[in-house]
Amino acid sequence: MSGVTHQKVKRDEDGMRIDRWFRSRYPDLTQGRLQKMLRKGEVRLDGGRVKADQRVAAGQMVRVPPMPDGAAPKTDMALSDRDRKAAEEMVIYRDPEVLVLNKPAGLAVQGGTKVTRHVDGMLPALSFGLEEPPRLVHRLDKDTSGLLVLGRTRQAAQWLTRAFRDRDTEKNYWALVAGTPRPHQGIIDLRLSKEGGPRGEMVEPVEEGGQKAISQYTVVSHAGQRAAWLAMRPVTGRTHQLRVHAAAIGCPIIGDGKYGGEKAHEGGFGRGMFLHARRLVLTRLDGRMLDVTAEPPAGFLEALDQLGFDLRDGDEEIEWPEAD
Repeated sequence: MSGVTHQKVKRDEDGMRIDRWFRSRYPDLTQGRLQKMLRKGEVRLDGGRVKADQRVAAGQMVRVPPMPDGAAPKTDMALSDRDRKAAEEMVIYRDPEVLVLNKPAGLAVQGGTKVTRHVDGMLPALSFGLEEPPRLVHRLDKDTSGLLVLGRTRQAAQWLTRAFRDRDTEKNYWALVAGTPRPHQGIIDLRLSKEGGPRGEMVEPVEEGGQKAISQYTVVSHAGQRAAWLAMRPVTGRTHQLRVHAAAIGCPIIGDGKYGGEKAHEGGFGRGMFLHARRLVLTRLDGRMLDVTAEPPAGFLEALDQLGFDLRDGDEEIEWPEAD
């Protein structure tokens, strides 16, 4: 168990509730343990007792009592020069509030079992002069490439999180799929449920229960019935939504063996999954628009060329079908 420390509230933490301040610095500290420390007066703000909903101000000093084992402060993982360079090379847009990355396929967004290299661990390399590293506000699958948006300040992260949660963003994906869907444009409305299994967590379409999940799609181009290039837009944001929906209409994303089985590996298009977060449009708090696009990885471009598709067709304006 660690000893008593006194920590200064940073400028970027100004206005945070004290309980959220603790959770941001000690992510493994349980809520029950924190509440007990607050009730007993072990936590102090500028020397005075404090309640869970009291807000801190930049420059104040927080007395942090001895923390239980397993509740160590959040620390930045050591970054190699290789990872620092890789992190910086992902940046495709930066302003005082927002950072946008073009994440390569194969790189996880966050750590997990046997996952030691991930975007979250690289964030300290992307501070660019600010006191705090940027914050994740949404996720991409490990094998999905493309746009990943970060908030550079706590306030920016909050409004970005709300924008993604309230569907105030326009997210367009490109996918190469096995086969060609009929019709060439439509809406996939299938509820999804997470299930366990021998291959790990799976998401399955269900008729009842689960979560409402809606995706729009349109065929950009196709090579007969061999393969098609789809533009896809998730109206809702469920885990593996586009992957499961594509497989459910009989046209799994190429390379997605988890949901597409053997059909997803037919055609000899190289390794990896061909799903790319291409474009993001959202409205800032001040009304200005943020509109960014991410170049697909080399393997994706090579597959487009192999199929005889013209890259310019992918960015033509699409009249999406109406979705509830």
